[in-house]
Amino acid sequence: MMKEHFLFNGDIYYRTNDFLSNRKTLVFIHGLTGSSSAWLEYEKRFQANFNILTFDLRGHGKSNKPRRYQDYEIRDFVQDIDELIRHLHIEKFTMISHSFGVIMALEFLIQNQTKVESAIFLAPIFNVKKVRWARIVHALLGWSAGIMSQIPFSGNTGKHVDYSKYQNTGDWNLRTMAADVPNTSFHVYVYCLDHIYKFRGEHYLDYISIPTLIVHGKKDTIMPVKNVIEEVKKIKNHKLILLDNANHILVLNNVSEVSQAIEDFVATI
Repeated sequence: MMKEHFLFNGDIYYRTNDFLSNRKTLVFIHGLTGSSSAWLEYEKRFQANFNILTFDLRGHGKSNKPRRYQDYEIRDFVQDIDELIRHLHIEKFTMISHSFGVIMALEFLIQNQTKVESAIFLAPIFNVKKVRWARIVHALLGWSAGIMSQIPFSGNTGKHVDYSKYQNTGDWNLRTMAADVPNTSFHVYVYCLDHIYKFRGEHYLDYISIPTLIVHGKKDTIMPVKNVIEEVKKIKNHKLILLDNANHILVLNNVSEVSQAIEDFVATI
C-alpha cells in the first residue's frame, strides 16, 4: 500500500510503499506539468516486488510552487531529489524518468552516479534546441519569462490530475494541456520551459557508465525518434527499445509495454 508524505515542512509531496531491505528500489520522475499521479498504474504493478518512490517535482502537483524564475533551475530540482533520497536513506536505486524528468535524471547522474544502479529514460529530451519547432518557441520564451516575472503569482499548490481520463491522446492534445498547465500554473510552465531550452544534455551522455534503458515512441513529435537514436549512441552501456505505436505520452498511453520493458530490464541488473 502506497502512503503519502511531505518533505521540507510540506514543500515536496511524495509517496512510498513499505521499504524492505531485500528488494530493489525504483524512483520515478515525472514530466513537465505532470505529477506523481502519472505513475499510478506503475505503482500498482511494481509495489508488491519493489520499493517504490514517486513524487511531485517543485511547482507541480501537490508540491510547493516557489514564486521566482530562478527557483526553477535544473540544479534546484536535482537538489530536491537528492535530499529526498537522503531523507529516505536510499543507497542504490533504479532511476526512471520521463521527458522533462530525464533532464533531472541526467543532472543527478553527473553529480551522484554512484547512487544509481541503472537508469531508464522514457521519451527522453536531451537537447530540445535540435528540434525545429522548439527553436521557434525558444525565441519567445525569454520575453515570456520576463513578462511572467512581473505578473502576480499566488503560488497555490495544485492537485493530482486523474490521468486515466487522458489515455490514448496525442502529443499536442489541448484537452490534456488544459488540465495540466493551469494546474501547474502558467508561471511555472514558462519558467521550466525556459530552463529546458538552456539545457544541453547530450554533453552528459558520455559520462553515463551504468546500465541504461531508453524507451521511445516512433510517433513522437515532441522529440523525434531520429534525434534520440543518434544521441543514445554516446551512452556506453545502453539498450534502446522503439515502440511502433507510441508517441511522447507513452507513460500514459503504453503502460503495459513500458512496464514490461522496465521489468525485463531491471531483472537483468
